[in-house]
Amino acid sequence: MPQSPPNWYDLFRKLQEDGQAQDLFRVPVGPVHREQYLHWDKLRRLDPPDGLTHEQWWVALKFQRLGGTAIPLQSSDHRGFTFLLPDPVLRRLHRIDLSVGGSIEMPDQVTSPETRDRYIVNSLIEEAITSSQLEGAVTTRAIAKEMIRTSRAPVDRSEQMILNNYRTMRFIRTLKDKSLTPALVYEIQRCVTIDTLDDPTAAGRVRRADERVDVIDEYGEVFHLPPPADELEGRMIAMCDFANAQTPSAFVHPAVRSILLHFWLAYDHPFLDGNGRTARALFYWSMLHHGYWLCEFISISQIIKRAPSKYYRAFLHTETDDNDLTYFLLYHLEIMEKAVDQLHRYIREKMAGLKSLERELRGIQYLNHRQRSVVSHAIRHPDGRYTIESHRISHDVVYETARSDLHDLVDRNLLDARKSGRTWTFSPAHDLESKLRDG
Repeated sequence: MPQSPPNWYDLFRKLQEDGQAQDLFRVPVGPVHREQYLHWDKLRRLDPPDGLTHEQWWVALKFQRLGGTAIPLQSSDHRGFTFLLPDPVLRRLHRIDLSVGGSIEMPDQVTSPETRDRYIVNSLIEEAITSSQLEGAVTTRAIAKEMIRTSRAPVDRSEQMILNNYRTMRFIRTLKDKSLTPALVYEIQRCVTIDTLDDPTAAGRVRRADERVDVIDEYGEVFHLPPPADELEGRMIAMCDFANAQTPSAFVHPAVRSILLHFWLAYDHPFLDGNGRTARALFYWSMLHHGYWLCEFISISQIIKRAPSKYYRAFLHTETDDNDLTYFLLYHLEIMEKAVDQLHRYIREKMAGLKSLERELRGIQYLNHRQRSVVSHAIRHPDGRYTIESHRISHDVVYETARSDLHDLVDRNLLDARKSGRTWTFSPAHDLESKLRDG
Protein backbone atom coordinates (compact mmCIF):
# COMPACT_ATOMS: atom_id res chain seq x y z
CA MET A 1 0.00 0.00 0.00
CA PRO A 2 1.60 3.32 -1.01
CA GLN A 3 1.84 6.00 1.62
CA SER A 4 -0.97 8.50 1.15
CA PRO A 5 0.21 12.04 0.37
CA PRO A 6 -0.18 14.83 2.93
CA ASN A 7 -2.98 17.27 2.20
CA TRP A 8 -1.21 19.71 -0.09
CA TYR A 9 -3.64 22.55 0.58
CA ASP A 10 -3.13 22.29 4.33
CA LEU A 11 0.62 22.35 3.69
CA PHE A 12 0.22 25.43 1.52
CA ARG A 13 -1.80 27.25 4.19
CA LYS A 14 0.88 26.49 6.76
CA LEU A 15 3.59 27.77 4.41
CA GLN A 16 1.59 30.97 3.98
CA GLU A 17 1.30 31.39 7.72
CA ASP A 18 5.05 30.88 8.10
CA GLY A 19 5.84 33.30 5.27
CA GLN A 20 7.44 30.57 3.17
CA ALA A 21 4.88 30.28 0.35
CA GLN A 22 6.97 32.43 -1.99
CA ASP A 23 9.78 29.85 -1.81
CA LEU A 24 7.61 27.48 -3.84
CA PHE A 25 8.11 29.49 -6.99
CA ARG A 26 11.86 30.12 -6.74
CA VAL A 27 12.64 26.77 -8.37
CA PRO A 28 10.91 25.68 -11.62
CA VAL A 29 8.74 22.66 -10.88
CA GLY A 30 6.51 20.97 -13.46
CA PRO A 31 3.84 18.25 -13.17
CA VAL A 32 6.42 15.68 -14.31
CA HIS A 33 9.89 15.11 -12.87
CA ARG A 34 12.43 13.53 -15.23
CA GLU A 35 9.69 11.90 -17.30
CA GLN A 36 8.04 10.47 -14.18
CA TYR A 37 4.62 11.39 -12.82
CA LEU A 38 5.62 11.09 -9.19
CA HIS A 39 3.36 9.95 -6.40
CA TRP A 40 4.18 11.16 -2.90
CA ASP A 41 5.22 7.62 -1.94
CA LYS A 42 8.15 7.87 -4.38
CA LEU A 43 8.78 11.60 -4.25
CA ARG A 44 9.48 11.48 -0.50
CA ARG A 45 12.41 9.13 -1.18
CA LEU A 46 14.07 11.41 -3.76
CA ASP A 47 16.25 14.46 -3.30
CA PRO A 48 14.06 17.57 -3.69
CA PRO A 49 15.09 20.51 -5.91
CA ASP A 50 17.64 22.83 -4.30
CA GLY A 51 16.16 24.99 -1.58
CA LEU A 52 12.90 23.04 -1.17
CA THR A 53 11.76 20.54 1.40
CA HIS A 54 9.82 17.47 0.31
CA GLU A 55 6.61 19.11 1.50
CA GLN A 56 7.32 22.31 -0.46
CA TRP A 57 8.19 20.27 -3.54
CA TRP A 58 4.91 18.37 -3.23
CA VAL A 59 2.87 21.57 -2.91
CA ALA A 60 4.63 23.15 -5.93
CA LEU A 61 4.07 20.00 -7.97
CA LYS A 62 0.39 19.84 -7.00
CA PHE A 63 -0.08 23.45 -8.11
CA GLN A 64 1.14 22.37 -11.56
CA ARG A 65 -1.38 19.54 -11.63
CA LEU A 66 -4.46 21.68 -11.06
CA GLY A 67 -7.05 22.01 -13.80
CA GLY A 68 -7.28 18.41 -15.00
CA THR A 69 -10.13 17.14 -17.17
CA ALA A 70 -13.01 15.76 -15.10
CA ILE A 71 -14.97 12.64 -16.01
CA PRO A 72 -18.37 11.63 -14.57
CA LEU A 73 -16.92 8.89 -12.37
CA GLN A 74 -17.44 9.58 -8.66
CA SER A 75 -15.54 7.97 -5.81
CA SER A 76 -17.31 6.07 -3.04
CA ASP A 77 -17.27 9.28 -0.99
CA HIS A 78 -18.61 11.26 -3.98
CA ARG A 79 -15.44 13.06 -5.03
CA GLY A 80 -14.64 13.47 -8.71
CA PHE A 81 -11.88 11.95 -10.84
CA THR A 82 -9.66 13.96 -13.19
CA PHE A 83 -6.73 13.37 -15.51
CA LEU A 84 -3.96 15.40 -17.09
CA LEU A 85 -2.15 15.04 -20.40
CA PRO A 86 1.50 15.79 -19.58
CA ASP A 87 4.16 15.22 -22.22
CA PRO A 88 4.74 11.50 -21.43
CA VAL A 89 1.03 10.81 -21.96
CA LEU A 90 0.89 12.76 -25.22
CA ARG A 91 3.98 11.01 -26.60
CA ARG A 92 2.59 7.58 -25.82
CA LEU A 93 -0.82 8.45 -27.25
CA HIS A 94 0.87 9.58 -30.46
CA ARG A 95 2.69 6.28 -30.71
CA ILE A 96 -0.51 4.31 -30.03
CA ASP A 97 -2.27 6.25 -32.80
CA LEU A 98 0.53 5.38 -35.23
CA SER A 99 1.08 1.77 -34.23
CA VAL A 100 -2.37 0.44 -33.29
CA GLY A 101 -4.79 2.34 -35.54
CA GLY A 102 -4.98 3.63 -39.08
CA SER A 103 -3.02 2.26 -42.03
CA ILE A 104 0.24 0.78 -40.77
CA GLU A 105 2.67 -1.59 -42.41
CA MET A 106 2.19 -5.17 -41.31
CA PRO A 107 3.14 -8.47 -42.99
CA ASP A 108 0.62 -10.00 -45.38
CA GLN A 109 0.17 -12.90 -42.99
CA VAL A 110 -1.41 -10.51 -40.46
CA THR A 111 -3.53 -8.46 -42.84
CA SER A 112 -4.59 -11.19 -45.27
CA PRO A 113 -8.12 -12.55 -44.62
CA GLU A 114 -6.74 -16.03 -45.35
CA THR A 115 -4.30 -16.06 -42.47
CA ARG A 116 -5.08 -13.22 -40.04
CA ASP A 117 -7.36 -15.40 -37.91
CA ARG A 118 -4.41 -17.60 -36.96
CA TYR A 119 -2.67 -14.58 -35.44
CA ILE A 120 -5.88 -13.37 -33.82
CA VAL A 121 -6.50 -16.77 -32.25
CA ASN A 122 -2.97 -16.81 -30.83
CA SER A 123 -3.51 -13.42 -29.17
CA LEU A 124 -6.99 -14.36 -27.90
CA ILE A 125 -5.64 -17.54 -26.33
CA GLU A 126 -2.76 -15.64 -24.70
CA GLU A 127 -5.09 -12.95 -23.34
CA ALA A 128 -7.58 -15.55 -22.11
CA ILE A 129 -4.89 -17.47 -20.22
CA THR A 130 -3.05 -14.56 -18.61
CA SER A 131 -6.17 -12.53 -17.78
CA SER A 132 -7.57 -15.58 -15.99
CA GLN A 133 -4.27 -16.27 -14.23
CA LEU A 134 -4.33 -12.71 -12.86
CA GLU A 135 -7.62 -13.62 -11.20
CA GLY A 136 -6.39 -16.89 -9.72
CA ALA A 137 -6.62 -19.52 -12.48
CA VAL A 138 -3.95 -22.18 -11.94
CA THR A 139 -2.84 -24.21 -14.94
CA THR A 140 0.01 -24.22 -17.43
CA ARG A 141 -0.19 -22.34 -20.71
CA ALA A 142 0.52 -25.54 -22.63
CA ILE A 143 -2.45 -27.34 -21.06
CA ALA A 144 -4.72 -24.33 -21.55
CA LYS A 145 -3.73 -23.96 -25.22
CA GLU A 146 -4.26 -27.68 -25.80
CA MET A 147 -7.76 -27.46 -24.27
CA ILE A 148 -8.77 -24.52 -26.49
CA ARG A 149 -7.23 -25.80 -29.73
CA THR A 150 -8.69 -29.30 -29.37
CA SER A 151 -12.08 -28.12 -28.03
CA ARG A 152 -11.62 -30.38 -25.02
CA ALA A 153 -14.05 -29.80 -22.16
CA PRO A 154 -12.46 -28.06 -19.13
CA VAL A 155 -11.71 -30.34 -16.19
CA ASP A 156 -11.66 -27.78 -13.37
CA ARG A 157 -12.56 -24.20 -12.45
CA SER A 158 -9.25 -22.78 -13.69
CA GLU A 159 -9.68 -24.28 -17.14
CA GLN A 160 -13.32 -23.12 -17.23
CA MET A 161 -12.19 -19.55 -16.41
CA ILE A 162 -9.74 -19.61 -19.30
CA LEU A 163 -12.24 -21.09 -21.74
CA ASN A 164 -14.82 -18.48 -20.66
CA ASN A 165 -12.33 -15.70 -21.22
CA TYR A 166 -11.41 -17.03 -24.66
CA ARG A 167 -15.06 -17.17 -25.68
CA THR A 168 -15.63 -13.69 -24.26
CA MET A 169 -12.74 -12.23 -26.26
CA ARG A 170 -14.18 -13.78 -29.43
CA PHE A 171 -17.57 -12.33 -28.47
CA ILE A 172 -16.03 -8.88 -27.98
CA ARG A 173 -14.84 -8.91 -31.61
CA THR A 174 -18.47 -9.14 -32.78
CA LEU A 175 -19.54 -6.16 -30.65
CA LYS A 176 -17.15 -3.50 -31.88
CA ASP A 177 -19.81 -1.70 -33.93
CA LYS A 178 -22.37 -1.71 -31.11
CA SER A 179 -22.89 0.90 -28.40
CA LEU A 180 -22.29 -0.18 -24.82
CA THR A 181 -25.35 -0.75 -22.65
CA PRO A 182 -25.74 -2.06 -19.09
CA ALA A 183 -27.34 -5.22 -20.51
CA LEU A 184 -24.28 -5.79 -22.72
CA VAL A 185 -21.91 -5.31 -19.77
CA TYR A 186 -23.93 -7.88 -17.80
CA GLU A 187 -23.74 -10.30 -20.72
CA ILE A 188 -19.97 -9.90 -20.94
CA GLN A 189 -19.62 -10.60 -17.21
CA ARG A 190 -21.91 -13.63 -17.58
CA CYS A 191 -19.69 -14.99 -20.35
CA VAL A 192 -16.62 -14.47 -18.17
CA THR A 193 -18.00 -16.21 -15.07
CA ILE A 194 -20.48 -18.86 -16.21
CA ASP A 195 -19.94 -22.27 -14.55
CA THR A 196 -17.17 -20.89 -12.26
CA LEU A 197 -19.16 -19.31 -9.40
CA ASP A 198 -20.19 -20.80 -6.07
CA ASP A 199 -23.48 -18.98 -6.60
CA PRO A 200 -24.45 -19.52 -10.27
CA THR A 201 -27.09 -16.78 -10.05
CA ALA A 202 -24.32 -14.17 -9.70
CA ALA A 203 -23.41 -14.56 -13.39
CA GLY A 204 -24.84 -11.67 -15.39
CA ARG A 205 -26.07 -9.50 -12.54
CA VAL A 206 -24.69 -6.82 -10.21
CA ARG A 207 -23.93 -7.67 -6.61
CA ARG A 208 -26.56 -7.31 -3.92
CA ALA A 209 -26.29 -5.23 -0.75
CA ASP A 210 -25.48 -8.35 1.30
CA GLU A 211 -22.61 -9.35 -0.99
CA ARG A 212 -19.34 -7.67 -0.03
CA VAL A 213 -16.53 -7.46 -2.57
CA ASP A 214 -13.98 -5.34 -0.70
CA VAL A 215 -10.51 -5.66 -2.23
CA ILE A 216 -8.26 -7.05 0.50
CA ASP A 217 -4.99 -8.92 0.73
CA GLU A 218 -4.33 -12.28 2.37
CA TYR A 219 -3.77 -10.56 5.72
CA GLY A 220 -7.09 -8.74 5.67
CA GLU A 221 -5.75 -5.26 4.83
CA VAL A 222 -8.38 -3.37 2.84
CA PHE A 223 -7.10 -1.76 -0.37
CA HIS A 224 -10.38 -0.66 -1.92
CA LEU A 225 -13.98 -0.19 -0.78
CA PRO A 226 -16.26 -0.21 -3.84
CA PRO A 227 -19.42 1.91 -3.94
CA PRO A 228 -22.56 0.49 -2.26
CA ALA A 229 -24.81 -1.83 -4.24
CA ASP A 230 -27.75 0.59 -4.33
CA GLU A 231 -25.68 3.00 -6.48
CA LEU A 232 -24.58 0.45 -9.08
CA GLU A 233 -27.45 0.78 -11.52
CA GLY A 234 -26.99 4.54 -11.86
CA ARG A 235 -23.22 4.22 -12.02
CA MET A 236 -23.50 1.57 -14.75
CA ILE A 237 -25.64 3.92 -16.88
CA ALA A 238 -23.14 6.75 -16.34
CA MET A 239 -20.27 4.43 -17.33
CA CYS A 240 -22.01 3.41 -20.56
CA ASP A 241 -22.72 7.06 -21.41
CA PHE A 242 -19.02 7.76 -20.95
CA ALA A 243 -18.04 4.71 -23.03
CA ASN A 244 -20.33 5.87 -25.85
CA ALA A 245 -18.72 9.37 -25.82
CA GLN A 246 -21.92 11.04 -24.60
CA THR A 247 -20.03 12.49 -21.65
CA PRO A 248 -18.12 14.64 -20.78
CA SER A 249 -18.65 17.61 -23.08
CA ALA A 250 -14.88 18.04 -23.55
CA PHE A 251 -13.05 15.89 -26.09
CA VAL A 252 -11.45 12.78 -24.62
CA HIS A 253 -8.91 10.94 -26.76
CA PRO A 254 -10.39 7.51 -27.72
CA ALA A 255 -7.47 5.54 -26.24
CA VAL A 256 -7.76 7.57 -23.01
CA ARG A 257 -11.48 6.85 -22.93
CA SER A 258 -10.80 3.12 -23.37
CA ILE A 259 -8.25 3.05 -20.55
CA LEU A 260 -10.52 5.01 -18.21
CA LEU A 261 -13.37 2.61 -18.97
CA HIS A 262 -11.09 -0.18 -17.77
CA PHE A 263 -10.45 1.76 -14.56
CA TRP A 264 -14.14 2.66 -14.08
CA LEU A 265 -15.49 -0.89 -14.15
CA ALA A 266 -12.67 -2.15 -11.91
CA TYR A 267 -13.21 0.73 -9.47
CA ASP A 268 -16.97 0.20 -9.17
CA HIS A 269 -16.49 -3.58 -8.79
CA PRO A 270 -20.16 -4.10 -9.61
CA PHE A 271 -20.06 -7.89 -9.73
CA LEU A 272 -19.52 -10.62 -7.21
CA ASP A 273 -16.71 -12.02 -9.37
CA GLY A 274 -15.07 -11.41 -12.73
CA ASN A 275 -14.59 -7.65 -12.33
CA GLY A 276 -10.98 -7.57 -13.52
CA ARG A 277 -11.63 -9.79 -16.54
CA THR A 278 -14.73 -7.81 -17.47
CA ALA A 279 -12.83 -4.51 -17.12
CA ARG A 280 -10.08 -5.69 -19.46
CA ALA A 281 -12.67 -7.03 -21.92
CA LEU A 282 -14.36 -3.61 -21.97
CA PHE A 283 -11.00 -2.00 -22.73
CA TYR A 284 -10.67 -4.23 -25.79
CA TRP A 285 -14.24 -3.49 -26.88
CA SER A 286 -13.61 0.25 -26.63
CA MET A 287 -10.32 0.17 -28.54
CA LEU A 288 -11.85 -1.89 -31.36
CA HIS A 289 -14.96 0.32 -31.29
CA HIS A 290 -12.73 3.34 -31.92
CA GLY A 291 -10.90 1.72 -34.83
CA TYR A 292 -7.69 0.51 -33.14
CA TRP A 293 -7.75 -2.71 -35.14
CA LEU A 294 -4.35 -4.00 -34.07
CA CYS A 295 -5.74 -4.55 -30.55
CA GLU A 296 -7.14 -7.82 -31.90
CA PHE A 297 -3.55 -9.06 -32.01
CA ILE A 298 -2.12 -7.91 -28.66
CA SER A 299 -2.42 -9.18 -25.09
CA ILE A 300 -2.21 -6.59 -22.32
CA SER A 301 -2.73 -9.18 -19.58
CA GLN A 302 0.41 -11.01 -20.67
CA ILE A 303 2.41 -7.86 -19.91
CA ILE A 304 0.48 -7.06 -16.70
CA LYS A 305 1.12 -10.56 -15.38
CA ARG A 306 4.90 -10.02 -15.46
CA ALA A 307 4.60 -7.44 -12.67
CA PRO A 308 1.03 -7.49 -11.30
CA SER A 309 1.92 -5.31 -8.31
CA LYS A 310 2.50 -2.37 -10.68
CA TYR A 311 -0.99 -2.87 -12.08
CA TYR A 312 -2.62 -2.77 -8.67
CA ARG A 313 -0.40 0.11 -7.54
CA ALA A 314 -1.58 2.20 -10.50
CA PHE A 315 -5.10 1.94 -9.08
CA LEU A 316 -3.88 2.77 -5.58
CA HIS A 317 -1.83 5.78 -6.69
CA THR A 318 -4.94 7.20 -8.32
CA GLU A 319 -7.16 6.62 -5.29
CA THR A 320 -4.70 7.93 -2.72
CA ASP A 321 -3.80 11.11 -4.64
CA ASP A 322 -7.00 13.08 -5.11
CA ASN A 323 -8.43 10.57 -7.64
CA ASP A 324 -5.80 11.57 -10.21
CA LEU A 325 -6.27 9.15 -13.11
CA THR A 326 -3.02 10.22 -14.77
CA TYR A 327 -1.18 7.51 -12.84
CA PHE A 328 -3.37 4.79 -14.34
CA LEU A 329 -3.21 6.35 -17.79
CA LEU A 330 0.57 6.36 -17.86
CA TYR A 331 0.79 2.81 -16.57
CA HIS A 332 -1.72 1.49 -19.09
CA LEU A 333 -0.14 3.30 -22.04
CA GLU A 334 3.22 1.79 -21.12
CA ILE A 335 1.59 -1.67 -21.02
CA MET A 336 0.10 -1.10 -24.46
CA GLU A 337 3.45 -0.01 -25.88
CA LYS A 338 5.10 -3.15 -24.53
CA ALA A 339 2.31 -5.35 -25.92
CA VAL A 340 2.68 -3.78 -29.38
CA ASP A 341 6.46 -4.17 -29.24
CA GLN A 342 6.02 -7.81 -28.27
CA LEU A 343 3.68 -8.39 -31.21
CA HIS A 344 6.20 -6.90 -33.63
CA ARG A 345 8.98 -9.09 -32.16
CA TYR A 346 6.77 -12.16 -32.52
CA ILE A 347 5.99 -11.31 -36.14
CA ARG A 348 9.66 -10.66 -36.95
CA GLU A 349 10.64 -14.00 -35.40
CA LYS A 350 7.80 -15.76 -37.21
CA MET A 351 8.77 -14.25 -40.55
CA ALA A 352 12.43 -15.12 -39.98
CA GLY A 353 11.41 -18.68 -39.11
CA LEU A 354 9.31 -19.00 -42.26
CA LYS A 355 12.14 -17.72 -44.45
CA SER A 356 14.55 -20.13 -42.79
CA LEU A 357 12.11 -22.99 -43.31
CA GLU A 358 11.69 -22.09 -46.98
CA ARG A 359 15.47 -22.09 -47.42
CA GLU A 360 15.64 -25.52 -45.80
CA LEU A 361 12.78 -26.66 -48.00
CA ARG A 362 14.79 -25.94 -51.15
CA GLY A 363 17.34 -28.48 -49.96
CA ILE A 364 14.88 -31.33 -49.30
CA GLN A 365 15.74 -33.91 -51.91
CA TYR A 366 12.68 -36.16 -51.54
CA LEU A 367 10.42 -33.37 -52.85
CA ASN A 368 10.55 -32.22 -56.46
CA HIS A 369 10.53 -28.53 -57.32
CA ARG A 370 6.76 -28.52 -57.91
CA GLN A 371 6.06 -30.03 -54.52
CA ARG A 372 8.45 -27.61 -52.82
CA SER A 373 6.52 -24.76 -54.45
CA VAL A 374 3.21 -26.08 -53.07
CA VAL A 375 4.59 -26.59 -49.56
CA SER A 376 6.27 -23.18 -49.57
CA HIS A 377 2.93 -21.59 -50.46
CA ALA A 378 1.15 -23.68 -47.81
CA ILE A 379 3.54 -22.50 -45.09
CA ARG A 380 2.50 -18.90 -45.72
CA HIS A 381 -1.15 -19.66 -46.45
CA PRO A 382 -2.45 -22.20 -43.87
CA ASP A 383 -5.97 -21.80 -45.30
CA GLY A 384 -4.80 -22.45 -48.87
CA ARG A 385 -6.65 -24.87 -51.12
CA TYR A 386 -5.23 -26.83 -54.06
CA THR A 387 -6.69 -29.10 -56.72
CA ILE A 388 -5.05 -31.42 -59.21
CA GLU A 389 -6.21 -29.14 -62.02
CA SER A 390 -4.83 -25.96 -60.39
CA HIS A 391 -1.50 -27.70 -59.77
CA ARG A 392 -1.44 -29.01 -63.36
CA ILE A 393 -2.04 -25.55 -64.79
CA SER A 394 0.45 -23.81 -62.46
CA HIS A 395 3.29 -26.11 -63.45
CA ASP A 396 2.25 -27.05 -66.99
CA VAL A 397 2.32 -30.79 -66.39
CA VAL A 398 -0.02 -33.61 -67.34
CA TYR A 399 -2.89 -34.62 -65.06
CA GLU A 400 -1.23 -37.80 -63.79
CA THR A 401 1.95 -35.92 -62.77
CA ALA A 402 -0.06 -33.30 -60.88
CA ARG A 403 -2.10 -36.03 -59.18
CA SER A 404 1.04 -37.93 -58.17
CA ASP A 405 2.67 -34.75 -56.73
CA LEU A 406 -0.24 -33.91 -54.46
CA HIS A 407 -1.08 -37.42 -53.26
CA ASP A 408 2.59 -37.98 -52.44
CA LEU A 409 2.44 -34.89 -50.19
CA VAL A 410 -0.62 -36.39 -48.51
CA ASP A 411 1.27 -39.64 -47.92
CA ARG A 412 4.06 -37.60 -46.29
CA ASN A 413 1.47 -35.91 -43.98
CA LEU A 414 2.24 -32.49 -45.45
CA LEU A 415 -1.18 -32.03 -47.05
CA ASP A 416 -4.67 -33.18 -46.11
CA ALA A 417 -7.01 -34.43 -48.84
CA ARG A 418 -10.79 -34.39 -49.12
CA LYS A 419 -12.96 -35.66 -51.97
CA SER A 420 -16.17 -33.89 -52.92
CA GLY A 421 -17.95 -35.70 -55.69
CA ARG A 422 -15.23 -36.49 -58.22
CA THR A 423 -12.91 -33.64 -57.23
CA TRP A 424 -10.03 -33.91 -54.77
CA THR A 425 -9.23 -30.81 -52.69
CA PHE A 426 -5.93 -30.53 -50.83
CA SER A 427 -5.09 -28.25 -47.89
CA PRO A 428 -2.04 -27.67 -45.63
CA ALA A 429 -1.73 -30.22 -42.87
CA HIS A 430 -2.21 -29.07 -39.30
CA ASP A 431 1.08 -27.93 -37.74
CA LEU A 432 2.82 -28.14 -41.12
CA GLU A 433 5.87 -26.18 -39.95
CA SER A 434 6.61 -28.63 -37.09
CA LYS A 435 6.19 -31.62 -39.39
CA LEU A 436 8.69 -30.20 -41.86
CA ARG A 437 11.22 -29.45 -39.14
CA ASP A 438 10.80 -32.91 -37.63
CA GLY A 439 11.62 -34.40 -41.02
